[in-house]
Amino acid sequence: MSYINFDKTQLINLEYSLSRELLRSNSSGAYANSTIINCNTRKYHGMLITPQPGVDHENHVLVSAIDETIIQMESEFNLGIHRYPNNVYNPKGHKYIRDFVSEPLPKLTYRVGGVILTKELAFINSEDRMIIRYTLVDAHSPTQIRIRPFLAFRNIHSLSKENIFADKKYEKIPNGIKLRMYHGYTELFIQFSKPDEYTHVPDWYYNIEYQEEMNRGYECREDLYVPGFFEFALAKGESIYLSLGTAELNPLKIKRLFDTELRTRLPRNDFKACLINSAMQFIVKSGKKVDILAGFPWFGRIGRNTFVALPGLTLIHGDYKTCKAVIDTMISEMRGPFFPNTGKGNSATYNAVDTPLWFFWALQQYAEFTGTRGGIWPLYGKTMRLILEAYRDGTDFGISMEPDGLISAGVPGMALTWMDAYVDGKPVTPRMGKCVEINALWYNAICFSIEMAHLANDQQFINDWEPLVEKIPASFLETFWNPTKRYMADHVYGTYKDWAVRPNMIFVASLPYSPVSEEIRKDILSRTKQELLTTRGLRTLTPKSPVYKGSYFGNNTERESAYHQGTVRPWLLGHFTEGYLKIHGRSGLSIIKGIFQGFEAVMTEHGIGSISEIYDGDPPHTPRGAISYATSVAELLRMTYLIEQYQK
Repeated sequence: MSYINFDKTQLINLEYSLSRELLRSNSSGAYANSTIINCNTRKYHGMLITPQPGVDHENHVLVSAIDETIIQMESEFNLGIHRYPNNVYNPKGHKYIRDFVSEPLPKLTYRVGGVILTKELAFINSEDRMIIRYTLVDAHSPTQIRIRPFLAFRNIHSLSKENIFADKKYEKIPNGIKLRMYHGYTELFIQFSKPDEYTHVPDWYYNIEYQEEMNRGYECREDLYVPGFFEFALAKGESIYLSLGTAELNPLKIKRLFDTELRTRLPRNDFKACLINSAMQFIVKSGKKVDILAGFPWFGRIGRNTFVALPGLTLIHGDYKTCKAVIDTMISEMRGPFFPNTGKGNSATYNAVDTPLWFFWALQQYAEFTGTRGGIWPLYGKTMRLILEAYRDGTDFGISMEPDGLISAGVPGMALTWMDAYVDGKPVTPRMGKCVEINALWYNAICFSIEMAHLANDQQFINDWEPLVEKIPASFLETFWNPTKRYMADHVYGTYKDWAVRPNMIFVASLPYSPVSEEIRKDILSRTKQELLTTRGLRTLTPKSPVYKGSYFGNNTERESAYHQGTVRPWLLGHFTEGYLKIHGRSGLSIIKGIFQGFEAVMTEHGIGSISEIYDGDPPHTPRGAISYATSVAELLRMTYLIEQYQK
């Protein structure tokens, strides 16, 4: 039995099956994503979604869906499923599904009378291609299969509508056709492992509806183009292979490529194996550049998330080469002391105060895991010095060091920290002034830099910065600590101190260098555990706050208002774990292991086999947001590493 599987009663229950999604991606950033019954509920769903450098370098849905029809004795049974307005599903192919397993490849089993057909999906890692294997397991009379592709050719963030500009021409190629709906796109090659009978009957299917987009308050209906259909006779026991790709393939190689993918795939046969597989899906390579995608299905690269996720995605598996390549890629795109926060090239934004400081932490982890501490300053000292000096002397967005040695940042109307949600153009949590996690990261960055400079005998740097290391702890305590409340202020702006209990103080307890004593770190952890810790991560705000939001649901305004006002973040567990085990040692393992093991239940929820971006603050902590999120997966993997280290 596959580690992740669903039976007939679960699959035909649309409320159950439509809330569970399958994702597979490759090293170029292309992916396939849909629900486990192949009914698309998001505009981000599709069978072949690939980067389109000829359009805008973003991901585009080329093939939205594939409908299969079983034909036997002049009767037709359509296995597809689409939703239309007024909650109408047509066809209703889910009623024929009997089984879903995720290993060794995702496989659906259909039963229509005496016909048993399986459908297996292989998203090829080495190229932008989906290969589907159909096998007629059983049949008692001559059987045919008709395959109809639904095409979109549009950006993942938009929707397709019938238009006069769509190119309906096609060309025959070996065992299939090629076409391109719009100028600038790569061609789409639809090919089979056996000679096809293609009938060209171009048509549009109107108002296909995406339930999740409706729930999120977005436009939710689109028109999809169907160029025609392919038809084959299938013998009992026979398999045929369908290839959907951006390059032509010799039909004789389709089965071979499918088998190679099947043979070389890492298994997803237990909880940790699912996390490791999921971790690999975020790593995208383009030439010598290597990036980390923040999450599927709609996120691109986010600078801070890259550095936060990097150790868990690479270092704990010994993939030091990829880690360094990501760091070098980010450095190559710096602008002054800033790393790109979102976007690339001319569309990149450089507006995050914490991203440059997370760079130091990621580099710190790299030095520790690789044992190359002595080589860090010669390689990266120039970049480290650039950032520190810019923050000390003052730079964009009001970022500068105050006379007390602490960093202050912020300009009206902007959110510069990771709590950067906006409603009606205004930040929900602006956090101007001195933020507790920014200054914890600042202190850690300086201490790490001095340590690396010592190894390189850079005495001038040491002389310049050591006095600051001696000054910061006292300033930090005076600014953020309240001996009566026994926890840290979240941020301080002038004479105002924000005493809302938030998880940002956890980094004071987790980072390698902390400006406070063990006793204070213990108090921080105690308050965090008491008010913020859940089975799915740390809340972004205590439920005791009058502005706490226990559910992340509704239109964009409602969701953004809740994003950092109580919504749970799994990635914060990595730092809670690190801080907690530093204080409690082996005696703290039971609670940490219990939290980690509790996540195994989510392997069959939301994005199956992965960890969601966020969860509701209130029980039962329903999964929300992106179905697979890099920092969530990475920090759970780092939890496993920390648990193993303390068990030793």
